[in-house]
Amino acid sequence: MLAGPTAVGKGTVSADLRMRYPEIWISVSVTTRSRRPGEVDGVHYHFVDEATFDRMVEQDELLEWAQVHGRHRYGTPRAAAVEVLRSGRPALLEIDLAGARQVRAKMPEAGFVFLAPPSWDELVRRLVGRGTEDEAERERRLATAREELAAEPEFDVTIVNDDVRRATDELVSWMGLPVRSS
Repeated sequence: MLAGPTAVGKGTVSADLRMRYPEIWISVSVTTRSRRPGEVDGVHYHFVDEATFDRMVEQDELLEWAQVHGRHRYGTPRAAAVEVLRSGRPALLEIDLAGARQVRAKMPEAGFVFLAPPSWDELVRRLVGRGTEDEAERERRLATAREELAAEPEFDVTIVNDDVRRATDELVSWMGLPVRSS
C-alpha cells in the first residue's frame, strides 16, 4: 500500500512505476470527484457518480473506501485487487490514510509505505502549483495533510519523494523487486 498526504506525488510515483515497471499491478481507484485536466477514466481513476459509489459500498465491491478532504469519496475495487493478489503478481494500492487503515485491519500482512514530502513548504508549493483546486479546497486539503503527516509512524517504511525516479526505485526495492538501472 502506498499512502501519503495530498500533493505528495502518489500519482506521479505511481505513473513512473507504471511506465518503468509494468509487471507491477497498480490499483485504479473509484472516485466521485470530477476529472482533472488530462485524467483518463479507467487509467487514473474510475470516475463514478454518488449513486454508483453507494451501490458499490452496499454490495461490498470495495476493499476499502473513504470520504477524503471532507468532500469526495475514493475506494479500491475489491475484485481486481483480490484476483491480482491471488495470482502472486506484485501489486500496489495507491490509497489515502483512511483506506490504508482499513486495509491494515483486513490484511495486516500487507506492506505499508508512507510517501512523504521533502518539507511542508514543498508540499504546499506542489499543491498550489497543480492549479486544480480553489483556495477553499487547498485549505481543506492542507488541513487533511497535517493529520496524514502525523500518521507516518503507522507505516512500515517512509519514502521521501524528493525525486520521483529515486522514490520509485526505493519503493520497488522495498517491494523486494530488482531495480532497473535505465
